[in-house]
Amino acid sequence: MRRNKGAMIYFEDMDVGARHEFGSKTVSREEIVDFATQYDPQPFHLDDAAAAMTPFGRLAASGWHTGAMTMRIVVDAWSDKGFMGVGSPGLDELRWLKPVYPGDTIRVSSEVVAKRESRSRPNLGSVWSDVLVHNQDDVLVMKYTSIVMMLRRPA
Repeated sequence: MRRNKGAMIYFEDMDVGARHEFGSKTVSREEIVDFATQYDPQPFHLDDAAAAMTPFGRLAASGWHTGAMTMRIVVDAWSDKGFMGVGSPGLDELRWLKPVYPGDTIRVSSEVVAKRESRSRPNLGSVWSDVLVHNQDDVLVMKYTSIVMMLRRPA
């Protein structure tokens, strides 16, 4: 990524092959249960005894919770750097590969794999990145391909 200190990061600054490290977060049992209570109230996200009878073996975070934590880590990191993302049409190939347990620390990284100027909106471009989420043991727990619309550098 090419960037001048204090400058905004535009579509033109994103290089295919560039890798980014975004940060990490440790998840608590309380956060897992609170998220699941509101958004994914399946027993293995809420109750130790119920979770013990599943392939998880113990209480595990919802995949959607892992995704939400990942989004927060990415948004915080990019916001601090002046990233000019203006939305997303979605993501591809979301996979929850391993459970995230209470006390786990997830860390997020990405690699830019493609980019394309918009044909219909000359002020925008799209950037595709493979996003990887690892736990504290360097085990890949989640991955997906992000598609972000970015502002192009003003003429």
